[in-house]
Amino acid sequence: MTEYRTRSRRIGARALGASRRLSPSRPDQWISIQVELVEGRGERCWPRPGRIFAAATRHSFAQLATAIDDAFARWDRSHLHEFTLGDGTRVGAVDPELDVDDSMVDEQNLSLARLNPGEQFVYVFDVGDDWAHLCTVGGSPIDPVETVGLVPDRPFAYFGWGAIPDQYGRAWSADDGDTRLPPDPGLGDLPALRPDWGPGRRS
Repeated sequence: MTEYRTRSRRIGARALGASRRLSPSRPDQWISIQVELVEGRGERCWPRPGRIFAAATRHSFAQLATAIDDAFARWDRSHLHEFTLGDGTRVGAVDPELDVDDSMVDEQNLSLARLNPGEQFVYVFDVGDDWAHLCTVGGSPIDPVETVGLVPDRPFAYFGWGAIPDQYGRAWSADDGDTRLPPDPGLGDLPALRPDWGPGRRS
């Protein structure tokens, strides 16, 4: 099985689960959720790229799914997705027009208050290509202002590492899996909007 190779680089704010004092004026419970991309399209990711999210327990699983898809560069959202919790509960989009299992819990109506500290669960984007993520809830509450610098209105990625693979495996816009990679033009094909861009530039 092919492995995606990524190089980890520390970016963003504080890491997962660090203990900190909550602001007394903020009644919402805030948690951190670490999300690591494990595999997709039959290929494993190693090292696993990841993002850490600040989320309020009042936020829904639907909002978390959108935040994950944003952070992992999912530009084509016309695919089913679902969460599988540790007890086997399946959470996803419930639509009468979709052929969805009756046991699926509506992601719009289930809040993240369902999660416990340290709990692990799975998020899958595109059940066909099976982009599977391991999600881990931090062990301690967080203060969003102290951790992120603001109070987001939705789950918010504040730390991350690794390169995110394209959801269809494309490396350039015309990549169809058969076309040879075009030669690198350097900077010569760019408009002269910067001093080192434009015709005649190669580096």
